[in-house]
Amino acid sequence: MTLHRGQVAAPPRTLVDVFRETVAECADAPALDNGATVLTYDELAERAGDLAVRLGQEGVGRGDRVGVRIQSGTLDLYVAIIGTLLAGAAYVPVDADDPDERAAVVFGEAQVAAVLGDDLAIDVRVPREPRALEEPDVTDDAWIIFTSGSTGKPKGVAVSHRSAAAFVDAESRIFLQDHPIGTDDRVMAGLSVAFDASCEEMWLAWRYGACLVPAPRSLVRSGMDLGPWLVANDITVVSTVPTLLALWPADALGKVRLLILGGEACPPELADRYATATREVWNTYGPTEATVVACAAQLRPGEPVRIGMPLDGWDLEVVDPSGQPVAEGETGELIIGGVGLARYLDPEKDAEKYAPMPSLGWERAYRSGDHVVRDETGLIFGGRIDEQIKLGGRRIELGEIDAALTALPGVGGGAAAIRTTGSGTKILVGYITIEGEFELSAAMERLRDELPATMVPRLASVDTLPTRTSGKIDRDALPGRSRPCVPAAMSSRS
Repeated sequence: MTLHRGQVAAPPRTLVDVFRETVAECADAPALDNGATVLTYDELAERAGDLAVRLGQEGVGRGDRVGVRIQSGTLDLYVAIIGTLLAGAAYVPVDADDPDERAAVVFGEAQVAAVLGDDLAIDVRVPREPRALEEPDVTDDAWIIFTSGSTGKPKGVAVSHRSAAAFVDAESRIFLQDHPIGTDDRVMAGLSVAFDASCEEMWLAWRYGACLVPAPRSLVRSGMDLGPWLVANDITVVSTVPTLLALWPADALGKVRLLILGGEACPPELADRYATATREVWNTYGPTEATVVACAAQLRPGEPVRIGMPLDGWDLEVVDPSGQPVAEGETGELIIGGVGLARYLDPEKDAEKYAPMPSLGWERAYRSGDHVVRDETGLIFGGRIDEQIKLGGRRIELGEIDAALTALPGVGGGAAAIRTTGSGTKILVGYITIEGEFELSAAMERLRDELPATMVPRLASVDTLPTRTSGKIDRDALPGRSRPCVPAAMSSRS
């Protein structure tokens, strides 16, 4: 199969088109079930339509951006997303548990016209006259999701309806071809809507008339307790990250017939454990900047773990430092093109990361920063070129954490790194040099106020931060897993 599949993208349409088609075909089928209330597709469409009208009455409509910050696991969260799309606007999600400062930065950078909160309350940020509802166009933005930034500032990535719907339709061409997802299926929603993989969960249900079943956040965080929940809720489709899957007992997936993994490197043993004659297991790869997933591979026991070949509509290439394609079996940087390309809100960042690729003849290309092995059977992931990491499926720029650490009172410098505990658990550690008065509890409180929970590190003090000849921090030379994360030397001071 070729790495260039841009010419076989699904016909252009919007997510609103996708949703309305499903509502027309599956009106009475369950669309949402949070354990307390079940909404059919007709009922979801009615509630979301009412919200779209309310937004229009507040002057919010096509071309606008609407912040969404609603407690996870609630039906209102998903009504807000569909309602925003029906209003012709793009939704900008922030996890309800993230700090207020993070929400303020995201909503400010996105210049949202309004924010939807719990109970679907509308907080208008830009007062306007009422507007009539107007359908979104394929070129309009569907969502804007912010990722970690190397400069200490999150980066807003806007995905058009064309790209989003093409992604949804492309996945429909690869998963469960013999027995497609349908109204009898129940899809787990376990990921934060501020994480782009949540888009896959939602539309794995809503394109086919399946039921989306939000998992309680407390269970998702605990990991171990989620296994019984999967069984009790008759979950048949799961999209998750390998680190979370590894916590579940194998029998918890007894009813699951489609298991999609992504967000981080997949250990080979997971394929051996979970791929069966009655369950498809897929490994997916894709940055937020290329609309969730760019390529995928079905995993089978005893075979190498691959990230596979491009989805229909996506172009991939593996290049050397000069931009020329590498030979079969060689390693290079993965370059992405095609219908899935999104854009940064920051024009300068957009021009840098989506610059033309003359050597390939591409007018716009995303440089992934990932090493992959070119293999005609399916690409093999080879790690990062830069200092970006994945933890729990969430992409993290270590530079953003470095900046937060260095800004702490009493800290001379800071650097973050991933370390592995004696039990094999990966953790995020922030190494700091202390200069003057430093108070641990105050430092941790400040980090929790400024950073999402997934980016708050455990702290450890060091005498110096090792550097390379280039002047960059040598993260590999920082203390390893045997060093206490919060040594006695860092006890609180007054």
